[in-house]
Amino acid sequence: MTTLAHPPVTGTRRWAGLAVLAASLLVVVVDMTVLNVALPEITLAVDAGPVAQLWIVDAYSLVLAGLLVPVAAIADRWGRRRTLLCGFTLFGAASAAVVLAETPGAVIAIRLALGVGGAMIMPATLSLLRALFPDPTERAFALGIWSATAAAGAALGPLVGGLLLEVFGWHAAFLVNVPIMAVAVVAGWCLLPESRSERPGRVDATGVLLSLTTMSALVFAAKHVGEAGVDLVAAGLVALGTGAGVAFVRRCLRQPDPMLAVRLFGDRVFRAGVITALVSSVALTALLLVGAQWLQLVRGFSPLTAGVALLPLALGGLVGPPLAPALARRVGVRPVLVGGLLALALGMLILVALPRPMSYAGVGVALLVVGVGTAALGLASALIMGAAPEHEAGSAAAVEEMSYEIGAVLGVSVLGSAAGAVYRAGLPADAPAIVGDSVGHALGTSFAAAASEAFTVGFAAVGLLGGLAALAAAVVVHRQLPADLDLSLEH
Repeated sequence: MTTLAHPPVTGTRRWAGLAVLAASLLVVVVDMTVLNVALPEITLAVDAGPVAQLWIVDAYSLVLAGLLVPVAAIADRWGRRRTLLCGFTLFGAASAAVVLAETPGAVIAIRLALGVGGAMIMPATLSLLRALFPDPTERAFALGIWSATAAAGAALGPLVGGLLLEVFGWHAAFLVNVPIMAVAVVAGWCLLPESRSERPGRVDATGVLLSLTTMSALVFAAKHVGEAGVDLVAAGLVALGTGAGVAFVRRCLRQPDPMLAVRLFGDRVFRAGVITALVSSVALTALLLVGAQWLQLVRGFSPLTAGVALLPLALGGLVGPPLAPALARRVGVRPVLVGGLLALALGMLILVALPRPMSYAGVGVALLVVGVGTAALGLASALIMGAAPEHEAGSAAAVEEMSYEIGAVLGVSVLGSAAGAVYRAGLPADAPAIVGDSVGHALGTSFAAAASEAFTVGFAAVGLLGGLAALAAAVVVHRQLPADLDLSLEH
């Protein structure tokens, strides 16, 4: 079982601790999505080319996902609260360093440092949440709040980014984290218990290298396929990532105290939660990235107005996840989880069915339905964390967060690149190459109307691909979960 350095937290202080964890998650998620709005201005300010732009967006999620497993294992041994507070400190310091950033490389370096800080924060929040709420029913409700915070943060990122950009400039999108992290350090120290595992996983250099190689190679492969199609480079990257992944799994299976408890994947309830988290993250990330660009570049919204226009997603996200546990107690976990995925699919597919020219009213409805569909995320968290023994809470938290981060990278690299490919295919044959790089370069030229229509078709393609992925996940999850499963994971 998990040991605490302090007596279990009860009463008001426990819910105050949840507020600290949710607030820290909000900041990290907002930072993941704020770039959707801030990227155009950052691109102009530091003269970032197409490759640099992709790295500015992807660097954060890539390093965060790659470090989740070793950092979670370190936190199990060293202390989850201590790791969380160090993550807060690094996140704040990296955000403050933006005042010195004048080149694309500097911005990418800051995003990498933020990813390291995020890797220290994300799994620790879930592990500590389990320590705060040992009761499965209370934990499911707390995880619903946690998931609602994540969904709301994803949608609020563009709004916060738009507001900061209009009032202060792009540096403020980073600097706003500094005072928040300072408060989080103090509040976390006062309100959160220390938590460690009695059987912490081994942290070995070979395992860390294999984990990082697996993540990096597979993500690079996804990016390359999205940009250049399937070729020998993509095949080589997939082979490298798959080989490293197989070696990592075998290494973990041979160890009595592995860095990652890969045996958790043998539990079909755990697998269903991971699939839900992964697919939901893919769809949400792509929707926000391409949707924010469509609102600004095609509809002509300012960054702030675009942020406001994305609020239906946050509103739906605030409704679905907190209500899901209560509904699951009445009708069962499987119908609610599958229903959430179906709502997510419906919202994405609405984008395909909207008449042209695509109106914001229709897009707003799609965003709202997708937000309600994130009800599946709270239950997915409950399944992932509840299916794991207490001493493997760190591994479960790492897998869940890795699912979100891998999904985010895939959403950008695969669905985002697919939208770009559809956009370029829809341009006139005589359009200059620079117009193919971005619809923004077509504004004010004779190709503006054609580029706007092509980008709208690309946006609809994201809806189609995301909707089909969510439908496939709903089918798989329905088959994986027992019909009589309840929140205590008994059936």
